[in-house]
Amino acid sequence: MKLPGLPAHEATSAQLSAAYPFASARELPAGRVLIGRDLTGGPFIHDPFSLYSAGVLTNPNMTVVGQIGKGKSALVKTYLYRQAAFGRQLAVLDPKGEYGPLAEALGVEPIRLSPAGGVRVNPLDATSAEPAGARQDRLVLLRSLAEATMRRRVLPREHLALEVALDRATKAATELRRSAAPTLVDIVAAMLRPESDAASSVGVSRAVLEEDGRDVGLELRRLVRGDLAGMFDGATSPLARLGQPSVAECRAGVPPLVVDLSAVYHSEALGALMVCAAAWLQSMTSSSRALTFLVVDEAWAVLSDVAVGRYLRSSWKLARAKGLANIAVCHRVSDLSASGAAGSEEARLAEGLLADSETVVCYAQPSSEIPAIAAALGCSEEELKMLASLRRGVALWRVCGRSFLVEHLISTRERSLVDTDGRLRGGELHG
Repeated sequence: MKLPGLPAHEATSAQLSAAYPFASARELPAGRVLIGRDLTGGPFIHDPFSLYSAGVLTNPNMTVVGQIGKGKSALVKTYLYRQAAFGRQLAVLDPKGEYGPLAEALGVEPIRLSPAGGVRVNPLDATSAEPAGARQDRLVLLRSLAEATMRRRVLPREHLALEVALDRATKAATELRRSAAPTLVDIVAAMLRPESDAASSVGVSRAVLEEDGRDVGLELRRLVRGDLAGMFDGATSPLARLGQPSVAECRAGVPPLVVDLSAVYHSEALGALMVCAAAWLQSMTSSSRALTFLVVDEAWAVLSDVAVGRYLRSSWKLARAKGLANIAVCHRVSDLSASGAAGSEEARLAEGLLADSETVVCYAQPSSEIPAIAAALGCSEEELKMLASLRRGVALWRVCGRSFLVEHLISTRERSLVDTDGRLRGGELHG
């Protein structure tokens, strides 16, 4: 239509997409999973593994952001529930204890960890069948835990002490328990009381090795003898005690796993505890032949600590090699950028997490968040205007630079999974 006083203008659909991207977005070539309705018409289907196989994505990772009550949690829970129907392996790090209904719907109980709970998981369980690979994974974890608890970088001599302790503990575990993994108890003992032959093997005296590893050993001791003991200080409890079915009963080889850390949610060490739980989840799912989703809810708690952020970033980087799709969940984009001062390593790690998530789902955000979203996601002006006024259940999906406006639909059967505060709202859905 030609308006009075304005010249007619013609453009291709590619050019018009800059003015209104949703009108020209092409359908994603994914055969699963139905999310809901593309508001430009038709269903919206998304699966990171299918899209990776089709060459649309270069990594399967996702980040989901949204204010409380806008539908973020509802999406993640139903997304996992639907993926399970296709035989996908699920692992959830749940710091607030909100995924219990999902676990129960999938036939398992959440693994509730607390200092007095009597249930333990061993973060040093192997993630690789190869001894060299298992050693490297364990060393990366131990270094991350040491740096997180000491709030500084591990020194070269401390790293050497960690290596020596890990080798001694692994050898002892193999001899005493055959193929069993070492535990954090073994590591702490080896660091605080090193053996002379272990010290001589790296060219130092026993006294020097003991001194070099003392600070790290004492910090890690808090996880096995201090106020955080009782969760990660021994061999993993039997599956039956964890409330999980046997491997033989599970179609994918490993049951869906939900680790509930709500008992320590307010601990200053939450980031380090989440890394311990995430490492164990990865070890449990590594033996599964199914493609795996690993959900890190309240991701700010991990990224607020630079050492822990490095560990999470390494998981994002290795997602393709491990057949793993990581999903980070937070309230605002600034939750990530606020993890450190502008230009700091913490901030760069958070920015890298978004860069390594080629699927970003953004629910309604306050106007104060728009500049951070614009900088992080490169949204158009039209998209930014919409974000502040999106109604509940509607989100902007950014998939490898393409934008979709999607209304998430929830079936009657799924409502019990996502009603996180029905008692407060008289049963009204709230995600």
